Amino acid sequence: MFRGWYVWPDELRDADGQPVNAVHGFASALLELLEAARPSHLAAAFDASHGRCARREIYPDYKANRPPAPESLKRQFGQCRELLRACGIAEFASPRYEADDLIATLAGHARDAGLRRVVVSADKDLAQLIDAGDIWWDLARGRRLDARGVEKHFGAPASCLADMLALAGDRIDNIPGVPGIGMATAARLLRRFGDIDSLYARLDEVAAMKFRGAARVRALLDEYRDSVLLARRLTHALHDDSLPADIHALRPRPPCAQQLAALLDRLRLPLAQRERLTAALDHRPAGHFDGR
Repeated sequence: MFRGWYVWPDELRDADGQPVNAVHGFASALLELLEAARPSHLAAAFDASHGRCARREIYPDYKANRPPAPESLKRQFGQCRELLRACGIAEFASPRYEADDLIATLAGHARDAGLRRVVVSADKDLAQLIDAGDIWWDLARGRRLDARGVEKHFGAPASCLADMLALAGDRIDNIPGVPGIGMATAARLLRRFGDIDSLYARLDEVAAMKFRGAARVRALLDEYRDSVLLARRLTHALHDDSLPADIHALRPRPPCAQQLAALLDRLRLPLAQRERLTAALDHRPAGHFDGR
């Protein structure tokens, strides 16, 4: 949605004369996903906590550096959710949990059901979910990474990514880390120790590691221990017990043709895009994604 907001022209208007550039961008991405993947199960998650999320209870400055979304963009959040419902696609939002947490929760249910997961996001935080057989798909950049690809890209296994962010911090989310420790050093440490608990249990070994400044890194880790432990609570995905545990609730439903047509009319989606979207919905699902 944010990509559509910034990339698609704001001259795009709905029947009421309101901007729909983010919706058009979202619809384009949805269409690309459906045509490429044709998933047997599909869900979308939205942020609706409006600054009251669970992480703010842990750390009040979490994401405090981000300006609020413009009102004309907030309006389009609802339109994107309406589009998904009209297409028969499950969508979720929570007043307490972020979209990342909803995706992680649903991905966990899918794993428990024995399904491979395709996490469609450019957010590096969500790469922590990728196990063997899964795909992290940055749709906008055309980047698809399996578990081995995630490890190669980030320098450590997916299971280490949340701890890497806790050590290095995350400016985008205003998460504190250890000054002077970046993602490369965090990856090096976690490749050696596995997780933050093991790192601190064997902290004296850091000073003897074969990289420049190892002794200083050991001292910094000790000094900022409380900050790291706090950050770890922010970077790891949270679980939302309110979401359906039955993964089959995420099977796409046949769209209501009349409702969908009326909505696409109102959004003034181009005819060619409408025809492709209708065709993609009519041919679901194949349940196949080869990861290429």
